[in-house]
Amino acid sequence: VQLVESGGGLVQPGGSLRLSCATSGFTFSSYAMGWYRQAPGKQREFVAGIGSGRSTNYPDSVKGRFTISRDNAKNTVYLQMNSLKPEDTAVYYCNTGISSRLYWGQGTQVTVSS
Repeated sequence: VQLVESGGGLVQPGGSLRLSCATSGFTFSSYAMGWYRQAPGKQREFVAGIGSGRSTNYPDSVKGRFTISRDNAKNTVYLQMNSLKPEDTAVYYCNTGISSRLYWGQGTQVTVSS
């Protein structure tokens, strides 16, 4: 199982970014996927989730600003982030759970700053 995030970078407050997580090594369409983030000195926190049936869920901190989606033909999950705030600055990770084991990518840095 491999998860590879991309699309992070430096963006001004109010800007947008789209993160991608390309996957391999498992039947992508059959599994839920999630995005998490970890800021310096803080615990990793849930950002967005999408089920195999494309149901989605978000914490209140990002609801209405972030959108998770998936392309089963490309084995890729996306995170569209709009109206970014400085407090969104973190390393963003995608993950999935298979047979009671969690898999994580290496993360991609998102920095929101003027």
